[in-house]
Amino acid sequence: MADKKVNIQASTPVEKDFQQVHDIVVFHHSEVARKVNTEMLQMAWEIGQYISTCIKSAGWGAKVVDELSEYLQQQEPGSRGFGRRNLYNMVTFYDKYSTPEFCEIAKSLANSLFVQRKTKSEFVQMPSAQIENSEIVQMPSAQIEFAPLPSILTITTFSNHLEILNRTHSYQEAVFYMLYAAQQQLTTNELRRSIVSQTYGSIMSKEKQFTPAMLSQYPGASFMLKDRLILDFLNLPQNFIEPQLHEGILKHMRDFILELGKDYVFIGSEYPVKVGGSTKRIDLLFYNRALHCLAAIELKSVDFQAEFISKMDMYLEALDRDVKKADENPSIGIILCPSIDKTMAEYTLSRSLSPTMVSEYQRKLIPRDVLVKSLHDYCRFLDQEISNNMIDKE
Repeated sequence: MADKKVNIQASTPVEKDFQQVHDIVVFHHSEVARKVNTEMLQMAWEIGQYISTCIKSAGWGAKVVDELSEYLQQQEPGSRGFGRRNLYNMVTFYDKYSTPEFCEIAKSLANSLFVQRKTKSEFVQMPSAQIENSEIVQMPSAQIEFAPLPSILTITTFSNHLEILNRTHSYQEAVFYMLYAAQQQLTTNELRRSIVSQTYGSIMSKEKQFTPAMLSQYPGASFMLKDRLILDFLNLPQNFIEPQLHEGILKHMRDFILELGKDYVFIGSEYPVKVGGSTKRIDLLFYNRALHCLAAIELKSVDFQAEFISKMDMYLEALDRDVKKADENPSIGIILCPSIDKTMAEYTLSRSLSPTMVSEYQRKLIPRDVLVKSLHDYCRFLDQEISNNMIDKE
């Protein structure tokens, strides 16, 4: 059973009691939704396997599948999802995720705390040893032996799986988006946007421009902060200036936060901080819930320059002295530029004492590179986040 997170922020004892009752309602609603999702995926998996087997062994063709679709819709008039196209989606779901290559990846991640927490061992009520050994489930009402559904598939929805199947190019990339969708609680539209903007390559990049302070104070930042943002939704002209970039982000704040990551909460634009006798203004100020810190973002319409770092150092010092709360972590800085000379950035960032990174943004989507990155580091990061949360609750 999952840990119940009780959020007590009410001002009176009675309100606190009411809040705890509401937390129970929210928890069990989410449990019901998760169990329903598991059963829907199990159904799609078994239907997909059945049809796939009949196509290969019994010579089923398109006409038979059409007739099956009509039959199911007649038998289940109140149900949706049995159209011809969706039946073939179920076949693809089974065929793609029953291959030895995928099963090997799924098995290697089966012991991840993050995966286990999301699945809660609900899968067909089978012992974990059976699942890991890929034993066969014999359904009493069917004349076919059903392969077990890999538990990692249950961490997200069938609709999300269809996006992943249709838009990714490797099993490693597919598994990344399963994990990312579950962690960020992405809707199907949000997941589509994340795949199109190549979040996989941005999160898994090993060439991020961090200061040493960022890496030492936030070791998990490598899997939480992107080194490239796609801002095509701004529709910026060819030759734009910073006010246009700033105004566009404010008008499309929801899309900008989705591109940054859903852990960001917007605080203000041109946020004022006192430095000596003058007032300086930070382009955008956010709070990052995962890192528990303020995040200052500076927007640039020109390529990265060394002097950007000293200005950010000043902003972060002012935030930590006068704005940051006692229970919050040190503020971080993100400098968004259209292009970065990586050698210049490395030299400049290496001497900064502030937790800062430099990220590129692009006005248009660039062609997809074929990426094959290790998922185990990402899973270890997710597991560490869960372990840290457990420690905090104790």
